[in-house]
Amino acid sequence: MNQDFLNWAFGIFNLILGGFMKAIWDSYKDLKRTDDALAEKVNAIEVLVAGTYVKRDDFDRIANAIFAKLDKISDKLDNKADK
Repeated sequence: MNQDFLNWAFGIFNLILGGFMKAIWDSYKDLKRTDDALAEKVNAIEVLVAGTYVKRDDFDRIANAIFAKLDKISDKLDNKADK
């Protein structure tokens, strides 16, 4: 009688523990899938953002044009001050 009771008790305990472990495993798989999806979205955003930056050559060309204009303005101001 005692052995039967212990067998039933351990069986019920294992059933509950197995259900709990399955629920944890399913949650882990769902979180892993969600994490992978978020990682893909972040990578896509990184590529999108990196593609919209100003290229160094373009920046240098624009900066040189701005400085040339500023030099012309400075020369004009110097000529005005000399008069």
